[in-house]
Amino acid sequence: MSEKLKGLDYLTLASADDDFLEEVMHSGQAPDSDKLAGWEFKGYNSMDLTTVLGFRKFKKGFYRSDGNVCGYNVKVDQNGLIDPWVDQVKKGESVKHGWYDVLDIDAEATDNLYPNSLLLNYDSDRNPKVDPSRVLRDYLVQVDPENTDLYLGKAFVAVGPKRVFVSYFILERENPSSL
Repeated sequence: MSEKLKGLDYLTLASADDDFLEEVMHSGQAPDSDKLAGWEFKGYNSMDLTTVLGFRKFKKGFYRSDGNVCGYNVKVDQNGLIDPWVDQVKKGESVKHGWYDVLDIDAEATDNLYPNSLLLNYDSDRNPKVDPSRVLRDYLVQVDPENTDLYLGKAFVAVGPKRVFVSYFILERENPSSL
């Protein structure tokens, strides 16, 4: 990893351009899923359009199920980059959606674009069959090997065997998972 990537923080990544974020994606390492499980991470999408669409800010949670690490997204208030991540609540619980499986990269599979990452595969049975999130495939890297609180992801939409880039996203450890 180049020296300029060491010591990066959340705000630096959230304001970086795509060329820099791509360099970080290639230089990062696959996270240890055991260090993700049991936590929620505040998230921020790099694509400006996500502000208009209402999901620039979000949380990703990770938990264990039957010995595997799985995850979900949490809807949060869209109140700006530096304001607190406030969960949207329905019936007394945070609104969870977009469930995914956390997988090691399989070099022989279609989803192997970043061999130095983990794959978050939303084509999960925990999502309804007609849920549009089922076409999402996210790659996740740990930015700095000494910082297990900061991650960078790159989201794609699966269109048959093709993968269409959507947005980078930044994650930082926020709070324990409720699952």
